[in-house]
Formats: sequence, C-alpha cells, structure tokens
Amino acid sequence: MAAGPSRPMSPDDKYFQRTARAARTDNPMDPYEESMDGRSAKIEKAVQESRTPKGDDVTGYTYVAEMQNDSGKTIAIVYWEYEFVEIANPANVVRRQFLCALKIKTGERKELSAFTLLGPSDGLALESLAKSPDKAFNEKAQINRIELSDGAILQRQDWKFADVKEAVKRATSSPWGRETCRAL
Repeated sequence: MAAGPSRPMSPDDKYFQRTARAARTDNPMDPYEESMDGRSAKIEKAVQESRTPKGDDVTGYTYVAEMQNDSGKTIAIVYWEYEFVEIANPANVVRRQFLCALKIKTGERKELSAFTLLGPSDGLALESLAKSPDKAFNEKAQINRIELSDGAILQRQDWKFADVKEAVKRATSSPWGRETCRAL
C-alpha cells in the first residue's frame, strides 16, 4: 500500500493544545482532519481501500469440543466427530468428522475447533420445523481415535479408520496453515 505524505506539524499539534482538546467535553475535531492535507489523506486512503481486493464472505460452521489428556502420554493426533440426531426424526443422524494434529501433554486441556461449510444436517423433517425452534437436534461430540506421540493408538471399538482413510488423504494433501483441525 502506498504511503502518503507525512502529517505536517502545526501549532495545534503541540502537547498543550492536544491535551487541552482531549480534555474538552464537547469532543472538538482534530484541526488536521479539516485541513487540505487531512482531506487529501482521507481521499487517498479511500482510493487505496477501493483498489484492494476484498475476500468474499463465507457462510460456514465452527464445531468446537474440549478434551483433556489423561492418557499419561502426549497426544499427537485426534480424530473426533460431532453427531446430530434430529429430535422429530431420530433416524436422521448426521456426523461431521474432523482430524486434529496438535500436541496435548498429559493433564492438559485443549479446545478442538474446526470450520466447515457443512451444517448440522442436509435436511430436516417438517415436524422439526413445527416444534420448538430452539432445538431441532440432540448433539454430542465424541473421540473416535487418538494417536499418541510414541506411536500407540487408542480407538473406539465401533469406529473404523478404513471408513475415513480416503477423506484423511484428501484433508492432509494440502499444506497446513495455522489451523489445527480439518474436516474429513
């Protein structure tokens, strides 16, 4: 971004005048803002902002769970999921699964947080909409698999890594930024 000329020093910028102006209760304006240079600086700033490309807003969901490591060893990778069961139609179950690469030492608590464009459900029963708008789902977060730093693996019995192996390859194929968790 191009920098404009530096602000010129005027008698109103001296310490006594600045503090007297700041102490006033009628909130007087800074004289520089109404000067030719001040208005030019505002215009230049607006021009620079208009030339800067803006990113599109993305509507998505952040899934959050908190876990504590009581395993006695350092955790390296966590596979977890957020499960939604529609109250009006319990057969409608949706799971959003995530992979987190992070170090959790013994006794340490960490918040697992993942952003995805996928919401709690792909569809709702009409009965869910007719009932209370406050809560349409029963929700729970659960740990599917933990990989410890020494190579040991702790896994839920009814969860299979083979079911998500391709999703894990996709999620880990691009370099990680500052995020610690990714959707599978």
